[in-house]
Amino acid sequence: MTTTTAAATTQAVASTPATILVLGGTGKTGRRVAARLSGRPGVTVRIGSRAGTPPFDWDDESTWDAVLDGVGAVYLVYSPDLGIPGADEVVGAFARRAVRHGVTRLVLLSGRGEQGAERAEHAVREAGAEWTIVRCAWFAQAFSEDFLRDGVLEGTVVLPAGAVAEPFVDADDIAEVVVAALLDDGHAGRVRELTGPRALSFAEAAAVLSEVTGRPVRYEPVSPEDYVAVLTEHGLPAHEAEFLAGLFATVLDGRNTAVTDGVREVLGRPAVEFGEAMRRAAAAGAWERVTPGG
Repeated sequence: MTTTTAAATTQAVASTPATILVLGGTGKTGRRVAARLSGRPGVTVRIGSRAGTPPFDWDDESTWDAVLDGVGAVYLVYSPDLGIPGADEVVGAFARRAVRHGVTRLVLLSGRGEQGAERAEHAVREAGAEWTIVRCAWFAQAFSEDFLRDGVLEGTVVLPAGAVAEPFVDADDIAEVVVAALLDDGHAGRVRELTGPRALSFAEAAAVLSEVTGRPVRYEPVSPEDYVAVLTEHGLPAHEAEFLAGLFATVLDGRNTAVTDGVREVLGRPAVEFGEAMRRAAAAGAWERVTPGG
């Protein structure tokens, strides 16, 4: 290693926030971000969750100060969704509290085409720290780790999406971009809009899932009203079902079909294809049914 390289490495390590708070640290992107950060020299990872130490709860401001103590950077993931009325106010209040605790870098996970998400982005920009917005398409892992997994297992994915195409993005790509924004210079004040390399209709996605899972999977488009009925039949409270149906009908109207090159801009490589992400999920047992006592 040359003297110049050694000096640059020392400077990079020295500028890295010593303790990084990962909110939603057990979720789809949060656990991936935490795993990647935990292997970095000089970095301490703190998981922000109700089961964390100290515990964190978005709905309980009394938990905020302890989890922010000694933190230099934060990965902001709001649950359940930035589209929830008032989410921007909560995120903004937390971001300002973080700055008062000495946090210098904020990275917000956001969604494409959501007015609520845009308001939350503005609140983070105004908080007083370096900020990066990571604005994402639908996660490919919605089919393997989230609310669409049961539909894949049952053979029918039901959504009020019509024939619209979506450039599903891999959660591992998101995590790598987030880690870069947390640790490296050059991302402050930037919106990183992430998608997969091509847009697929949900029918096309179902065909890919049929191939990688070895079981037939079809897509059934429904109206927002029928989708509410489906969700409530599965036990979701009516107000939550109506919110989700309205949100999906809005963001799946074609406004988010365009593909971006955000992953390549940050990581220097193409975004992972939907099929590849789903093949990895299948190899990891994403759709294996768990039997009682098994």
